[in-house]
Amino acid sequence: QQPGPAPTRVLPQVGVTAHKTMRLLPASGRKATQKVVVGDQDGVITCFGIKKGEAVPVFKTLPGQKIARLELGGALNTPQEKIFVATGSEVKGFTKRGKQFLSFETNLTESIKAMHISGADLFLCASYIYNHYCDCKDQHYYLSGDKINDVLCLPVEKVNCITPVLACQDRVLRVLQGSDLLYEVEVSGPPTVLALNNGNGGDSGEEIVFGTSDGKVGLIQITGSSPVHKWEIGNEKKRGGILCIDSFDIVGDGVKELLIGRDDGMLEVYNFESADDPVLLSDHALSESIASIQGGCVGKDGYDEILACTYSGWLTGLTTEPIHREGGSGEELKLSQEMQSKISSLRSELENLQIKVLQEREKYQQSSQSSTAMSSVPAFSVNDKFTLNKDDASYSLILEVQTAIDNVLVQSDVPIDLLDVDKNSAVVSFSSCDSEPNSNFVLATYRCQANTTRLELKVRSIEGQYGTLQAYVTPRIQPKTCQVHQYQIKPLSLHQRTHSIDHDRPMNTLMLKGQFSFAEIHSWVVFCLPEVPEKTPAGESITFYFQNTFLGTQLESTYRKGEGLFKSDNISTISILKDVLSKEATKRKINLNISYDINEDSVRYTLKLIHPKLEYQQLLAKKVHLIDALKELQVHEGNVDFLLPKYRSILEESDQLLEEYKKQPAHLERLYGMITDLFIDKFKFKGTNVKTKVPLLLEMLDGCDQDGLIAFFEAA
Repeated sequence: QQPGPAPTRVLPQVGVTAHKTMRLLPASGRKATQKVVVGDQDGVITCFGIKKGEAVPVFKTLPGQKIARLELGGALNTPQEKIFVATGSEVKGFTKRGKQFLSFETNLTESIKAMHISGADLFLCASYIYNHYCDCKDQHYYLSGDKINDVLCLPVEKVNCITPVLACQDRVLRVLQGSDLLYEVEVSGPPTVLALNNGNGGDSGEEIVFGTSDGKVGLIQITGSSPVHKWEIGNEKKRGGILCIDSFDIVGDGVKELLIGRDDGMLEVYNFESADDPVLLSDHALSESIASIQGGCVGKDGYDEILACTYSGWLTGLTTEPIHREGGSGEELKLSQEMQSKISSLRSELENLQIKVLQEREKYQQSSQSSTAMSSVPAFSVNDKFTLNKDDASYSLILEVQTAIDNVLVQSDVPIDLLDVDKNSAVVSFSSCDSEPNSNFVLATYRCQANTTRLELKVRSIEGQYGTLQAYVTPRIQPKTCQVHQYQIKPLSLHQRTHSIDHDRPMNTLMLKGQFSFAEIHSWVVFCLPEVPEKTPAGESITFYFQNTFLGTQLESTYRKGEGLFKSDNISTISILKDVLSKEATKRKINLNISYDINEDSVRYTLKLIHPKLEYQQLLAKKVHLIDALKELQVHEGNVDFLLPKYRSILEESDQLLEEYKKQPAHLERLYGMITDLFIDKFKFKGTNVKTKVPLLLEMLDGCDQDGLIAFFEAA
């Protein structure tokens, strides 16, 4: 049996939830159903079971601080039925009946972001700090180089030692031993979640499944000396980032499937047909990001299901229980009596709620007429994510609100392109704006359809132009309230952190010297480049590697107190850094000694990287311009057999060509801009102003081959 194609369990809604805050308690009997326990951002822990399709409460705690994580624990090799929650810097423990038995105030100065429990061992992480406690006594401490997203410990009963693993934002899993780093594991994207393979670490107990914010999933064996990469699933379908992972045998073949929840609401089930790589068995789309996922028996004895908890606190069950239907395939299918009564009870509940809402609205309207009435601003929660996509060098801005969105106003003080998103059903309208007095370059309003709680926008920026993008989010609540969220567009906004670079490329060098501290130069690098941790790194110096997602050029930055060295194969990158770093140092009244070494071969190298993209875009533009004329010919002539094969293929592929052209507006202009910048920057470092020759360059870019372009750069 495969999981049912649609949710059949309607479960109570809790408050807004964080990742990994919903678990299933172990069943008490062999075939008994399991209880659900979930913690929300109101600080409430709700525990309930299901009887005859209805939720039966077990316990509910009073509100408090936000619950960031919920884990189950207990003595090793016994049922894990004690409930532990992380709220603020405190860990609380509850029995399965809801009685509190632990309140442990940690020595962490920040809120707990991640937690793992193994027997008497408690592993906690704040933004950069990892702490290990045993029986609530401090054991080990580690300061990470970048933000920690999740923590896990290999099963002690299998590997016979405590091996914590940290998932860090800089695309690294850090394996610890005590308070020391044992080794680092490089992964393909920023890891957001960790889980033990099969729920127990596999046969060896050393296998960890990780999920990344760019939607990849992989399996790594963490041995005592080095990691072994087993498999990785890419994200060809361009789905959302991974938020939660579980292992459960939903098919009933004795092999556990991999259950995955994504931030775009996709729930996926992978099975292991061959022993090697997992294969997608089924998927299901929910309307919100999936914060927690679990497999178990919840609704009815003998029928397993997948339970998902979404961001705004909806719990959804996908069950293997067959929906009994009468009649053949040709007749109208009749739902079972139980199903019909469930639907009718839901309908009446919905009608009652609608009546209640109308009554409360009328009461509010009447009270607002009185002179003494005070209107309070309703608080609402927004879950946002602003990330750079490597595939198309654009930023994704995802806004998720706990209630329906009315509209989102996007304003930017730098030139940006807003790209089309297929999943987006909102109606967009652009307003003209004056860039001069208010430095307003973009003003766009997205009006959402009813019941839209999640909006995804795509933004493409121009390197060298930096500022702030603002999103004004207005939900459908009374009185009208708006929240403003700001996102920094950095000077080198299209650069992404990478583990290594090609040192054989011709590189240009920028050298800075001056009376600045390590923290000061680090803050300048944070200002210039994305994905750099805000906290000043430990040690005396640091090296970061970056790759330009649009062109594939690279950047190496090494700096310490009083000295900074930046190397790139793209002169424009060096030019932007020189301008921005000088400006930042001037603001702080720091005198900088700037020297640079320009490699002529690097210009040729960068042009060779740009030219194939330029040719492709020029050809695409030409084909698109021909489509209308060719279609007119087709209408007049009846058939197109007389056309050359290349023109026939344009007609055949017209839909794909138009789709691609629509997805990449201003792509050609962007490439022209990059070549122009490269030309100006090359001569700027020689002290020559070539702006008068730019029109000549733009003229020859149409239909110019690579050698001709390089020759123009050298002749100038």
